[in-house]
Amino acid sequence: MTLFSGFNASASALTTQRLRMDVISSNMANAETTRARIVDGEWTPYRRKMVVVEPNQKQPFSAFLGSAMKQNSEVGTGVKASAIVEDQNPFKLLYDPTHSDANEEGYVEMPNVDPLREMVDLMTATRSYEANVTSLNATKNMLMKALEIGR
Repeated sequence: MTLFSGFNASASALTTQRLRMDVISSNMANAETTRARIVDGEWTPYRRKMVVVEPNQKQPFSAFLGSAMKQNSEVGTGVKASAIVEDQNPFKLLYDPTHSDANEEGYVEMPNVDPLREMVDLMTATRSYEANVTSLNATKNMLMKALEIGR
């Protein structure tokens, strides 16, 4: 464990949560986009995107438990966004025969973005971001107090 491992863990979490907030913002901005990209020669609606988060070092929980029981100084090294994946849930169908993207039956395929779910995810990412800022400040304050011991 280095002196700055707490900073590094908080910094990686801050970066990851910021990416989550950016992806959620993109989802909200495209919640009504019926022509996002061409698949098999036809326009398809926007698909909701999600960030996959994983630990920087893949170690089983038993390794962390064992090191904690031995009072070893090995700790986690933060998180990282490993991928941005598309939600494969089906598109929503909206009956609007006057819409330019309506099919023969009058239904329009709308994006699979649920604004309520996006707001909950945004609140979660925001709270996690705030918690990591608090952790970063606590680590900074502890290091400052340690420096004051020598006075």
